Amino acid sequence: MSLALELWLAGWLLVAAVMLGLWLIQLRTRDATLVDVGWTANLGLLAIFYALGADGAPGRRWLVAVLAGAWSLRLALHLLRSRVLDPLHGEDRRYAALRERWGERAPRNFFWVYQAQALLDSLLSLPFLLACLDSQARLGPAAVGAGLLLLLSVAGEWVADQQLLRFKSDPANRGRTCRTGLWRVSRHPNYFFEWLAWCAFALLALPAPLGWLGLSAPLIMLLLLLKVTGVPPAEEQAVSSRGDDYRAYQRSTSAFFPWFPKEGTT
Repeated sequence: MSLALELWLAGWLLVAAVMLGLWLIQLRTRDATLVDVGWTANLGLLAIFYALGADGAPGRRWLVAVLAGAWSLRLALHLLRSRVLDPLHGEDRRYAALRERWGERAPRNFFWVYQAQALLDSLLSLPFLLACLDSQARLGPAAVGAGLLLLLSVAGEWVADQQLLRFKSDPANRGRTCRTGLWRVSRHPNYFFEWLAWCAFALLALPAPLGWLGLSAPLIMLLLLLKVTGVPPAEEQAVSSRGDDYRAYQRSTSAFFPWFPKEGTT
C-alpha cells in the first residue's frame, strides 16, 4: 500500500473517531449543531496529520499545516461562538428539522450524518495530502499565489461576517435584509470567500505529482454550497423570515459570485 493511501485511510479513521465522539455528545444534548464545528476543525487536524506523516519537502509540509490549520481554527472558533455558545441560537434549524422528521430514528440517522461529514472531510483534504507529499523544496509561484488567495479569502469572510453582525445589532434593521458592503454585490459573500479558500488549497497542491486531483476540492465545495448545504437552506430560511424584502433582494443581487446589483429592481 502506498504512503499516500495509508495516510488518507488513517486520516479518515481519525476524523471518523472524532465524529463518533461528537455523535455521542449529541445523544446527550439532543443538539447536533456542534457537528459543523467538528467538520471544520477536522480539516485542520488532517492537514497537520499529513504534515507529520508525509515524506514531502519539510517546508512545503509545514506551509500546508500552518495555512490550513490557521484557516480551520479561525472558522471553527467563529462557528463555535456564533452557533454553539450563543444561548439564544439553539439547535441549527437544519438539524432540528431532521430530528423532528426522523423521530425515533434520529439517533441512528444522525450517526450516519456525522460519518458522512467525516468522509467529506477526507475527500476535501486531498489537496493537503498531495501538497504534503510533494518533494520539491522550492516554493514557487503557486505556493505564493495560494498564500495570497487564502489571505484574501479569510479577510473577505471576516469582513462579510462583521458587516452582517453590525447590521443585525441595530434594532431598526429587524426583519430587513443587509444590503451594505459585500452584501450589496453577493447574497452570500461569506460562502463565496469560503470557496476561495478551497481554490487556494487546490493551487497549493497543483505543482505536486497528480496535483490536478486537488481541483476536486473546490469543485465539490462549489456544488455543496450552491446546491446542497449552503445557499438553498439559507435562502429558504431568509424568504421564510423576511418575505418580500428578501425576494426583492434575490431579484437584484447575485446569489454567490460578487457582481454589480441590478439597479431599480424591486
